[in-house]
Parts: sequence; structure tokens; C-alpha cells
Amino acid sequence: MALKNKPGQRLTFLPTADVAALAECLVAFANGDGGLIVLGLDETGQATATIWDEEAEGALRAAARHCRPPVPSQWQPVETKQGVLIGINVPRSPDLHSLDDGRVLVRSGDWNRLLSGDEIRNLAASKNTAEFETDIVPGARPDDLNPDTIREYLGMRERRGAAKVSDLDQLLFEIGATDREGNPTTVGILLFGKNPQAFFPQSGVVFVKFPGVEPRGPDGGIGYGRRDELTGPLARIVERAWNVVFEEMRVGATVNGLSREELTEYPRFAVREALVNAVAHRDYRISGRRIEIRMYADRLEIISPGGLPGYITLDNLVEEHFSRNPRLVHGLYQWGYIEELGLGIDQMIEDMVQAGHDPPTFQAMPHSFTVTLSNKRERPSVPRWTHSMNERQTRALAFIRENGSITNRDYKQLCPNVSTETLRRDLADLVERGVVLKIGSKKGTNYILK
Repeated sequence: MALKNKPGQRLTFLPTADVAALAECLVAFANGDGGLIVLGLDETGQATATIWDEEAEGALRAAARHCRPPVPSQWQPVETKQGVLIGINVPRSPDLHSLDDGRVLVRSGDWNRLLSGDEIRNLAASKNTAEFETDIVPGARPDDLNPDTIREYLGMRERRGAAKVSDLDQLLFEIGATDREGNPTTVGILLFGKNPQAFFPQSGVVFVKFPGVEPRGPDGGIGYGRRDELTGPLARIVERAWNVVFEEMRVGATVNGLSREELTEYPRFAVREALVNAVAHRDYRISGRRIEIRMYADRLEIISPGGLPGYITLDNLVEEHFSRNPRLVHGLYQWGYIEELGLGIDQMIEDMVQAGHDPPTFQAMPHSFTVTLSNKRERPSVPRWTHSMNERQTRALAFIRENGSITNRDYKQLCPNVSTETLRRDLADLVERGVVLKIGSKKGTNYILK
């Protein structure tokens, strides 16, 4: 493969074949969504000392002895500007892995994070249910899969750069849609089924619109203004849900210079991201409830069955990532509905704020998760802080206008001769004045214009 990305959720660089660092990366990726370890590069992507095959093999064997249980991995050559380097591909594991000293790590952005006791227990519980995706669906036959839907998926997959498929049966097995005999799995039926709701009634979506701010009908009694039941494979459900919400959204316009811009009641990306997340991450083992979209006069609520998975909490929701349904997520990624893992929540918050709305709110219950988008829009006032900003803060705001956001690392690169503490105070000052909004925490923190 050719290397194009920077270190992140599923990619890390190691400058040397250090056994301890390699063991930590093996455990962190296996406990998360998997990833690629590239040897011989520093964190900026610059080549370091040459690492020979024998050295890498010895380090990997030694690192595996520090993992409990051992972490499966595969060698993968990686093409870089410096030549072909050694890569180690680590798949997501159905097991919970630790180091031999008892530490349990997981990949968090571009670093390996140590989990607490409660997080370890929650991750272990999620690992134990992950194989539900590849369970054979009782009563389902190969002809319950829709060839047209599969062809559409293959076409989208090729447009994203994947090679043309020569053996369809092998691909369906590899992505978990069928077993070796071609019998459909949970993933296969949900992604490609002719009628998934015949096997999983809970996989549909219910849309309800209420005329006011309470779940009541036009006359104040029990009822609603519109109710739709959305069915089909997951890709169709996402599209149908978006179309229904868009039909019911108020659409206005604003004039910017000589051009007329459409202004929707809610930012398009925020709505679509909330819908895709609900479909991709709900707990499909819960059979008594479907995803619910509730549109009120002042807000849009999207309720997804199933609590937060693994070690995800409301406090780390922005910067962390863990998929309850990794194969479904990968399928929707290949379809083009999910652009990059772990970035959607950030963008959802940013789009809402930039459009003049309050940030979305999130409510986590033991068996459900709710995203609420408010349609209240405020015209931002002209700030009176410009004259009192220092030169560093001015440069930071110019960077945000050009790039959309700034991280602590970005700010340090803009001002390399200034102490980290001074830069931290600069950004905290901008947050306190209401100039920028802080999103995330720790290494996942970034700042956007408010």
C-alpha cells in the first residue's frame, strides 16, 4: 500500500523496532478498531534508521510475548517517499488484550491510552457480543440477498479505490456477509437483504413529526402530524430517513454578495451524521425497539437503541472511537456514508455552531442513546476583542479561518519559540471571551470559531 495519511486512529509510526512500544501498539489497535504500524518513521513521517526484516521479525516475536493473549498481526509492505518500509497490520480482535504487566491500552486518536477499571469491564462486555454480526441468520437463504444491492455496493467500493472483485463469493465471506457455504449472516442481511425486516424487525426506522414542542397532535391530544416507517437494507434506510427529514425541514435563503444561498433549518451534515451514526452504531440485538426520529417545532431528536459501547462515555465521546458493529461500519464506509472514523461528531458540533445553533446535546441511557439538534439560530454579534488580542492570538484565528480549526500542536508549530503554558493561556483566554469554542479534551482537543 502507498502511505498517504498522518498518524491517527488506525495508523502509527515507530522510529525504531522498540519491543515495548511495539507491544503497546499491538494491544491498543487490537482492543480498538485495528490499525497499521509502520516501522522506520518518526511522528512527522520522516525516515529514521533503516530497520531490517530480521530485526523487525525479532522485535515482533518479543512484543507478542508481552501481550495477553497474543495479538494476531500480518506483515504489510508500505510504499513511502523514502522507499518501501515494513508495516504490521493489526486487525480488530474479538478478545480483550492486555500487556503482561496488566495494563490495558486502546487507540485514542494518535496515541495509546490506558483504560481504567470501569472502562476495561465495559470493553470486555462489548467484545463478548461483537460476533453477533457474523452469526448465521436462522431461516435465511442465499437468495434472500439482493444482487442489485450487492452490485451497487461493489460499484461504490471501486469508486473509493478498491480493486474490481473477481470472486464475489469470497468477498462476501471476507466482509462477513456470508459463511463459507454462502449462508447469510446478520451483516449480510442488514446490508444486502431483500427484506431485512423479515428477519430483524428492529432494523427499521420510525419517523414522527409533532407540530409543537411536546409529543402531542395538532389539537393538543395524543397524536402527530406525520408518521413514516422506513424499511430496507441499511443504505436505503439512511437515504430514506434523510429524504423524509429534508422534506419536513424548513428551508430559507440568505443573500451573500451577489449569490443566493439555501439556508436549511438544520445543517445538512449534522443531520446526516446523526442519522448515519444511529444506523451504524445501534445495538441490533435489542429486538423490541427501532431507531426513532422525532421532529418537533424547536428540535430534532434521533434515538438509537443501545447504550454507549465499550469504553465510550459522554465525557470522551468526541475524541474517542469504538464501533459496536465494526463490519457494518466498514460496509457503510465503503458505500460512502462514513468518510473517516472518529471525525463525524467533531464536524457535527462545528457545523451546528458555525450555523448559529447551540451545539448538539447527547443523552446516554443504559439501553438508548439520543442526539438532539436545536433549530434555534442566533445571529452572531460582532466581537469587540480584536484590539486587545496579542499577535499570537491573531495568528491563531487566521489559522482557524483558513483551516477550520486549530489544535495545541498546530499552535505550537505557529509559535515554536513560545512556551506551551503561554500558548495554553492564549487559547483559554479566547475560549473565555467567547471567541472560539473548545471541542474534545487532552490530545483530542481542537478549537473552532464561535
